[in-house]
Amino acid sequence: MAWENIERVANRSNPHGNPLAGLASRFLAGSAVRGSALLGFGVFGGVLIPPLAHAMNWFITPNVIGLMTLVLLRVDIPAALAHLRRPGRLAVIVAFQMVACPLIAWAAVTPLRLDPGISAGVVIFATGCAATSGMAFARLVGLDPELTLLATLAGLLVVPLSAPPLAAALIGVDLAISVPGFMARLALVVGLPLALSVVARQAIGAARLAPHGPAIDGAVVWLVVLYGFGVMDGLAERIAVDPAWVAQATAAAFAADFGLNAATTLALGRMGWRNAAAAGLMSGNRNMALYLAVLPGAADPRLALFFALCQFPLFLSPFLLRPVYRLAGRLAARPG
Repeated sequence: MAWENIERVANRSNPHGNPLAGLASRFLAGSAVRGSALLGFGVFGGVLIPPLAHAMNWFITPNVIGLMTLVLLRVDIPAALAHLRRPGRLAVIVAFQMVACPLIAWAAVTPLRLDPGISAGVVIFATGCAATSGMAFARLVGLDPELTLLATLAGLLVVPLSAPPLAAALIGVDLAISVPGFMARLALVVGLPLALSVVARQAIGAARLAPHGPAIDGAVVWLVVLYGFGVMDGLAERIAVDPAWVAQATAAAFAADFGLNAATTLALGRMGWRNAAAAGLMSGNRNMALYLAVLPGAADPRLALFFALCQFPLFLSPFLLRPVYRLAGRLAARPG
């Protein structure tokens, strides 16, 4: 049945019957259906095939630009505008992610006497903004992609102002985030994709673009997979140096990801389970690429390794959480 649906979608998006275009459309639409499994392949493949991970490292920034462009092409503009009419809800989500979550993480790790690099890593992780792939992940697991996108963009604007003072106050780490430099990077990875997506929408037209949605989702999945390969560059060698520390740090990364997800979802439950779950997914899946670029030279060198290990729960979250969200949706839909 799933394959018949893919065929039907591919035929609608390829009305002139071009066989190569039809094959590509079916492949990409099928990739979207199997996106959760493919993401796992990306993150583990980068560790198991180091030469491929190294070859894809240069592609990270162009990948992010392409990924954001495709994500913006899939935005339901009326749905996004509806969320913008409720700015208070967006403000609560962003405030919980950017302020409450670091405090929760600090309170959780302080009494545990973990390795200092792991403790600091968990707290800094919690100060980060949501991953830019959040909208694609929300779509994969059946949550609200437009709410996810808007909250992610808001978090990107807030993080250079909120993260440095929180990291300094809680764990004494100076996150040297230059606001002008960060805004320049933001213009590159958000402003440029926004302009490209607007031009593409105008050139193609909404009616012609709509049938290609599943194929665009599939292309997004493959870009995220390639990103997973790139960010895993060098990780295999670092794992071999201290496998016991890596195992402990990996467990902490999973606990931080899914713990903050659960805490946010429960705390914001009054917004409705779908909105709260979308906020939780963003709280668990954080953008660590920024911190890899700004960590001071005096910082614990294992912080960078911890941030790389955080990619495992991020990439596996759609696969692990999709059944949970489906069950929650069925329970929420029950009368009474």
